[in-house]
Amino acid sequence: MAKALLGYVGGSDPRLLAEMRRLQQRVQDLESELGRIQAENDELTAAASHDSLLTSIDARQAEPALT
Repeated sequence: MAKALLGYVGGSDPRLLAEMRRLQQRVQDLESELGRIQAENDELTAAASHDSLLTSIDARQAEPALT
């Protein structure tokens, strides 16, 4: 059954093998790009939450420091 699915006719088709290698490389490239984008998104999310924390502090209503 597997041979029929791969178009087996006495040997592996070099075009099929080349296409499979090309697709595997493309998948690896996309996976690495996805990891890079997710890491960048995590950094941006952390920076945005840090900025919103600083802007949520109202200095006029802050309690005085203990003296």
